[in-house]
Amino acid sequence: MGSQKISSFDLLFLIIVFYVVRAENGTQILNDRASLVSFMSRIIDDPKNALENWNTSDVCKWSGVGCDKNGNRVVRLTLSQKSLRGTIAPSLFNLSYLSILDLSGNFFEGRIPAELGSASRLEEISLSSNLLEGYIPNELGFLHQLVYLNFGSNKLIGDIPMSLFCNSSSSLKYLDLSNNSLTGEIHLKDQCELKELKYLLLWSNHLVGEVPQALSKSSKLEWLDLESNSLTGELPSKIVSKMVNLQVLQLSYNRFSSHNGNTDLKPFFASLANCSNLKELDLAGNHLGGELPSIIGTLSTKLAQINLDDNHIYGPIPPQISNLVNLTLLNLSSNLLNGSIPPEICQLGTLERLYLADNSLSGHIPSAFGNVPHLGLLDLSKNKLSGTIPDSFANLSQLRRLLLYDNQLSGTIPPSLGKCINLEILDLSYNRISGTIPSEVAGLSSLKLYLNLSGNHLNGYIPLELSKMNMVLAIDLSSNNLSSTIPSQLGSCIALEHLNLSRNIFEGPLPASIGNLPYLKELDVSFNQLTGEIPASLQASSTLKQLNFSYNSFYGNITNNGAFSSLTMKSFLGNNRLCGSIEGMRKCHRKRTYHLLVAILLSLVITPIFCLAGYPLLGSKFRRQSPVFNLKGIEDEEEATRKEIKYPRISHQQLIDATGGFSPSTLIGSGRFGHVYKGVLQDNTRIAVKVLQSKAEGEISGSFKRECQILKRTRHRNLIRIITICSRPDFKAIVLPLMPNGSLENHLYPSHGLKCRLDLVQLVSICSDVAEGMAYLHHYSPIKVVHCDLKPSNILLDDDMTALVTDFGISRLVKVADENVSVNDSAAYSFGSTDGLLCGSVGYIAPEYGMGKRASPQGDVYSLGVLLLEIVAGRRPTDILFKEGSSLHEWVKSHYPNRLEPIVDGAIERCAPRATIQHDSSKIWHDVILELIELGLICTQYNPATRPTMLDVAHEISSMKQYLHNPSILLIE
Repeated sequence: MGSQKISSFDLLFLIIVFYVVRAENGTQILNDRASLVSFMSRIIDDPKNALENWNTSDVCKWSGVGCDKNGNRVVRLTLSQKSLRGTIAPSLFNLSYLSILDLSGNFFEGRIPAELGSASRLEEISLSSNLLEGYIPNELGFLHQLVYLNFGSNKLIGDIPMSLFCNSSSSLKYLDLSNNSLTGEIHLKDQCELKELKYLLLWSNHLVGEVPQALSKSSKLEWLDLESNSLTGELPSKIVSKMVNLQVLQLSYNRFSSHNGNTDLKPFFASLANCSNLKELDLAGNHLGGELPSIIGTLSTKLAQINLDDNHIYGPIPPQISNLVNLTLLNLSSNLLNGSIPPEICQLGTLERLYLADNSLSGHIPSAFGNVPHLGLLDLSKNKLSGTIPDSFANLSQLRRLLLYDNQLSGTIPPSLGKCINLEILDLSYNRISGTIPSEVAGLSSLKLYLNLSGNHLNGYIPLELSKMNMVLAIDLSSNNLSSTIPSQLGSCIALEHLNLSRNIFEGPLPASIGNLPYLKELDVSFNQLTGEIPASLQASSTLKQLNFSYNSFYGNITNNGAFSSLTMKSFLGNNRLCGSIEGMRKCHRKRTYHLLVAILLSLVITPIFCLAGYPLLGSKFRRQSPVFNLKGIEDEEEATRKEIKYPRISHQQLIDATGGFSPSTLIGSGRFGHVYKGVLQDNTRIAVKVLQSKAEGEISGSFKRECQILKRTRHRNLIRIITICSRPDFKAIVLPLMPNGSLENHLYPSHGLKCRLDLVQLVSICSDVAEGMAYLHHYSPIKVVHCDLKPSNILLDDDMTALVTDFGISRLVKVADENVSVNDSAAYSFGSTDGLLCGSVGYIAPEYGMGKRASPQGDVYSLGVLLLEIVAGRRPTDILFKEGSSLHEWVKSHYPNRLEPIVDGAIERCAPRATIQHDSSKIWHDVILELIELGLICTQYNPATRPTMLDVAHEISSMKQYLHNPSILLIE
């Protein structure tokens, strides 16, 4: 009986323990739930509804929440890339069993809570790519199980806490604090050990001092990136010599020096001898002195990239560099190198990009370059190279950019260059090249950016084959001895924006076809022997901004209308037979013309025909002969007539009357498919009439239908609205309201001066409007739309400076049969009838489009990012392409973050509000401009998958707008 009572007691005890534990576990998960609910209460915006199921009873089934195997405790919270906006609640770190926290890629603001240090089981933390501010909490040193920590791409300031290196666990493997505003030294003391550390990323901060010697104890380091700081001292030879596993070493854009008073690079390269896995070495922009030692050839054969540009390295290029057999990029530009280019460098069979520009290299260009099969970029510009251009370049089937300008090259242009069928840039300017332009080279239809043969001794005529360059943006043949006439076929170079034929001996008339080029901005034909009248098509051009006709033999009447309205006498010097209304030019004798009378008589005898979209004005018989286009594009005519909105009646004759017969004086814009005229109807309604050209009928019809469909079915305050359309077999037009403040292009680049007409508050508001309109098209419109041509000239401003996106002629409509297909899935987008055309305007086109990828929302995000950078930089993206040879993204990134001040100061000077600049206000503008730069760089990332959505961009710019109007909202320390 006694043993039986003991068994009963034990059983009772076990039951009690079971229920106590169960109750305790239930209480714990309730506590975890309360912490998550507190976290959710700090979220002020959840556009993707990531937390929509956080009101159910089972915490472990909440989105982004992971529990242990028994479902008793929360151990993971992963909400990356959910566009969440708010602050991080300190109560979140009451999740005492939390081991993984990932809130990266959102819009969290405020400080990192110090309570983070109380979540002692944390192993992985990622808060990267947010808007977090303030200091890094010292309490992080309490996290002794921490393996992974990523706070990169925020707005953190102050020193890196010493506890992060010295009190935290030696198990830390990954530390990323890059792209912040951290200051001070790297506080890694000798007594501190991070023996397990593999990744240390501190790039783009304001760190000072030397690289700490204690880092040599981190012998497992694979990736060390200290780029773009203000670190000093000698290159850390003794430290890296211990890092036998090092794969990437990035020390560029600091203030390091080489050994022995910045004269000896050998000790540093010798210290890398043990780094047998090294793949990338970046030392650019440190002003390092000394010769490039031959032992560079003993480095790891796995090396793929070496960047030593922008230093003071002198002497010859060691031929031993050819031992680096897996090198794909070698950049030695902007140094003091001399001697000849070693032929051994051509033994690098994997080489893709070679930069040797801006040195003092001499001798001939090795013909062996033709044996480098993957070479895509060769930049030998700004040296002292002589001899001829090798014929062997014809073997380079992958060559895209060939830059040989500013040398002493002689001989002729080899016709074999015409075999480089992928060539996009060819710059042979300012050499001593003679002979004619080979027709094979002139026929390089692959050229997309520019052809520059200026400053040579070329003679003969311009080959007609040059007209095949229908994608090239700029042609410069100036300062040669070219003769004969300028061929009218140049009018076929439809993408041309810059044409310079000055300082040659061209004669005869200037072809009118050049004035019809739809994107031409600059034309210089000065110092030739041209005759005849200056074509009226040039004056009628809506894109031309800079013209120079000086020192020719032009004659005739010149008025100060159209494209000539901003010109001065400087553009016409040396043409003694010109007369007109340009200031300083002699007046012409008036001659009576009858053009107006003829136009009036013709208008009286032509029967006005009303042409309305889907409105039955005439009998059905006439409608069958001359059908109207229905805006829906999928219904038959009678169904369209029944359902269509009754647009106001505006006849073809009324449009003629309103625009003065589509007079050049009323022309306000030109595009790929037609011209836009301003006009006033009889009821004083001011209109803009987009008249589509009749040529290329298939493309025009597709553009017309697509734009009508989009304008009809989308409604948003930041999208242009349609008044009516006019569709006849011989005439197609879209009638829109006239925007009194013109386009953003007019304000960014005013013809009468250099200063921005808009201040920063207005510009941010305009960008916010554009982003809101585009977000609507991508996410909320009845038909999802990719615009494909977002740029300043397609952004119009109404009377209160509200921005409206316009010109949907090459837009893409979504083909989504499956409702589960994401709006950001590029496979969901159709090409339409303009697939063969360039998807947008050069400088704004996303890089993936150049590789044949389909149009997608990420492409519009890229274009908007370019617009943001353009506004800040005050330079057109095409100007950067021509003058710097890089994209606007690359140019700004090269200044980021430590060399941005000239750009920021320039933006403040151009576009600061007109009120007196106060110190605090100046800081606000400074902050916003930096924000615009960072957002622009994020939007223009090469990989479309890493760009934010347009919805995210709209939220971010909206915050900037609020900050400008009420800085105290977001400046809480």
